[in-house]
Amino acid sequence: MSIWQLRFSILGTLTVIIALSTVFFTVILSLIRVFDIFTLAFFVIGFNIIQWLLAPYIIDAIYRVKEVSKAENPKLHAIVERLSQKSGIKMPRVMVANIPIPNAFAYSSPVAGTKVAVTSELLKTLDDEEVEAVLGHELGHLKHRDVQIMMFVSILPALFYFIGYSMLLSSMYGRRSDRDSGSAAALIGVGSIAVYWILTMFTLYLSRLREYFADRHSATVVDDGSRKLSEALAKIQHATGRLKRMNRQAGSFSSFKALFISDPDRAETDALSLAQVRGYAADQRLVEQVLRREVTAADRLLELFSTHPNIVKRLKALQQLT
Repeated sequence: MSIWQLRFSILGTLTVIIALSTVFFTVILSLIRVFDIFTLAFFVIGFNIIQWLLAPYIIDAIYRVKEVSKAENPKLHAIVERLSQKSGIKMPRVMVANIPIPNAFAYSSPVAGTKVAVTSELLKTLDDEEVEAVLGHELGHLKHRDVQIMMFVSILPALFYFIGYSMLLSSMYGRRSDRDSGSAAALIGVGSIAVYWILTMFTLYLSRLREYFADRHSATVVDDGSRKLSEALAKIQHATGRLKRMNRQAGSFSSFKALFISDPDRAETDALSLAQVRGYAADQRLVEQVLRREVTAADRLLELFSTHPNIVKRLKALQQLT
């Protein structure tokens, strides 16, 4: 997929999500007779602004994120500073998350500023050049404003979920004498739940597209970035899958998994075929073993419900950039 195809797909998917949300908000608010343009703006814009402002603080608390100074980790700061300059963006604050899975993420808001975080486990798992490629990917998200886009679109399905179940409960436990209102509430509830699932699928697709886009950015700003990121992704999947089999706690950090460079919920499945590779001395062998896998119909189905592309498809896309 070319860069222009990626741009078109991302823009098209975002347009569909916003259009569907606006249309169904209009229908719902019209049916309950409280519709006007100001109410619509309040629901769609106000709620998203609030959650966007507060989300970084929630992320910091959930993932035990702390800022690290240049004196504490000069190597990490040097990588972020160099890649920020090559990416043409302001250097974000450098953070470390003390959670037991190897991963990384970027996030921001007007109040909290821009931040890029790596987990302490990632620094133990990857070589320096692979950490550099991962950070190149995360800085790509900041450059393309993926953080703001995904925070915006991710809340829309949740709003319809809330409206749907509220209406269904209202139809079941409201006044029985008002049958017409109860029927209308039930209809709105079922419709909202259906829209929730539709928007969720589009949101997941948009999330997968942005991962390809950020991968491409890393390959552009990091020397030999395609190879380094391929090895990093394979090792992250392998290590996360091993940790999840040994310690189920590793699966409890996926509240904001769309932010991660790799989906921790898919890691255990993806890592099963890598179990024969011992250690990380042969990083390229690990990548080659992933690339030899066939993408089955089951893999494609699981991918539809994932925030991240299938690991085989993702590595194949990176191979095309070399």
